[in-house]
Amino acid sequence: LFALSCPYNTHNASAAHSIYSTQGAEIYNIQMTITPTNCLRVIVSILLYFNIFSFLHGFYSEAATFTHQTAFTTTFSLKHKLTKTTSSKIMSSSSPEIITTETTDFNQPVCLYHQVTIPTSQEGPPAQKISVEDLTPTLTSLLIKSQMKNGVVNIVSRHTTTAITINEKESRLAQDMEQYFLSLAPPDERSSSIAKQDGVRYYHNDIDQRPDSTEEAQRCIENGWDIHDENELQKWRDQEPINAHSHLLSMLLGSSESVPVVDGNMVIGQWQSVLLVDLDGPRDRTVGIQFMGYK
Repeated sequence: LFALSCPYNTHNASAAHSIYSTQGAEIYNIQMTITPTNCLRVIVSILLYFNIFSFLHGFYSEAATFTHQTAFTTTFSLKHKLTKTTSSKIMSSSSPEIITTETTDFNQPVCLYHQVTIPTSQEGPPAQKISVEDLTPTLTSLLIKSQMKNGVVNIVSRHTTTAITINEKESRLAQDMEQYFLSLAPPDERSSSIAKQDGVRYYHNDIDQRPDSTEEAQRCIENGWDIHDENELQKWRDQEPINAHSHLLSMLLGSSESVPVVDGNMVIGQWQSVLLVDLDGPRDRTVGIQFMGYK
């Protein structure tokens, strides 16, 4: 562009510029008359060069952004659905086979939250027993009602002594889980659990010393307990369970899970179920279930 803006003038030239290659050979010999018109041509040519470069760079960036849009991008909307499944495997006996399902569906969005009460399958009053409840049928039913085809379902426990996990729902495995968990965190010798062990004590279970912080005292007040009244304080202490081991096991297992939904189905394995593990039961429990995606 610089060369085109410089008219050749072999007569009365006031300036000459030579362009050389990396080997030193002269490629162009440009002679130009330095006049206000030629200077303006040079300036215009430089501006045009950078404007064209910026346009091309911006066009490429927009194209790249559009190409990498996913099913949850909200910057544009498509009225059709495209599902493409591809399978690839690197040529090696130890390499994994990758099956990719690419779905683009930008119809009506879905954002639903349910608070669901899960009745216990065990009998008897609360006795710090460990039980396992299968949430999968409930999740499947709610998913069908939501009409969500692609997205994610989030499941969260609403208690500090329950957990959410994904594994097999099998009665004898549930017994193994109970024995194993109680070996990891045995119940306090002061608890009502039949599995309590002598010599085992947890700070959390020193009910007569609680609340021992301003934060816990404030939580008691916010939950309706006037702990500044001695009688009310004793009532709170009497109802507080000896369940520190249940809290610890809940922390180990985790309180939430997220499951992808593709083509209207939860993406879990053949023998997998979404489980609520009650670590201080049996009691009816509540879970939060949220669907986010597209119909």
